[in-house]
Amino acid sequence: MSLPVDPLWPRAGDWPAPDGSVDAVLVGVPTWRTSLSPTGAHATPAAIRAALRRFSPTLMGPPPTDLTEALRIADAGDVAEPDGEAGEAAVRARVAELAARARLVVALGGDNAATFPVAQGAGAGGLITLDAHFDLRDGVSNGSPVRRLVADGLDPWRIVQIGIADFANSAAYARRASDLGITVITLDDVRRLGVGAVMARALKVAGAGEGAVHLDVDVDVCDRSAAPGCPASVPGGLAAWELRALVRSAASDPRVASADIVEVDATADTPDGRTVRLAALCVLELLAGLAVRT
Repeated sequence: MSLPVDPLWPRAGDWPAPDGSVDAVLVGVPTWRTSLSPTGAHATPAAIRAALRRFSPTLMGPPPTDLTEALRIADAGDVAEPDGEAGEAAVRARVAELAARARLVVALGGDNAATFPVAQGAGAGGLITLDAHFDLRDGVSNGSPVRRLVADGLDPWRIVQIGIADFANSAAYARRASDLGITVITLDDVRRLGVGAVMARALKVAGAGEGAVHLDVDVDVCDRSAAPGCPASVPGGLAAWELRALVRSAASDPRVASADIVEVDATADTPDGRTVRLAALCVLELLAGLAVRT
């Protein structure tokens, strides 16, 4: 279905390839081969780009601000075949190249396996995850990126996991997170403390040291009604507005230099595309946060 054309209502997306320094750059990292659940997540970067066209790049303010006028935004395309050792090396190299010319690199996944090479390529010294799950499993999969980052030297005392949910994890992995010194802010904590207080705490912990902070946006932290296209989303997760508010709050901090949006399977979404549209809105929330940095 074609979208209406209105010269007074510009659409987001269709950003050019990077040319010199930019404020923000998108890059597709369509990981999917090691997923613990059957997934078509490799189709998602293209779906997010298409969904961006449904939205305006305008913040209401006041004053209203067109993000495409306030920021230099680019799209670097996809990293082909990002799974496996060679694929991860290609992702690290591409993200490192982009991070050298952009204030914010936004990786469009793909499953959560993308977090491992993207965070490393961005030179992250701290990590904030918005995720219902710990991702501390053994082996190499979309359930292991946090453990792999720690094993490769990321300080677990600078990792904050927001949205960890009851009935979505095991006691063994909860103990592993505790033993490592990871800061865990459960789903119940988010609702008790509020978005602002939670993200302020997360940024203080993850940003305490050298190296930038990477933000992992696993959309399955949301309620299944908002994110039915996430294989592991469950009823009772975050509302869409809570995820969007957390993402914008994180991106408004200059210590956050990279982010990924993962675990959306565009091929399993509802006919109205609500999960992919939420992922596209998370892209715009990242840009909104960048635009208001002081």
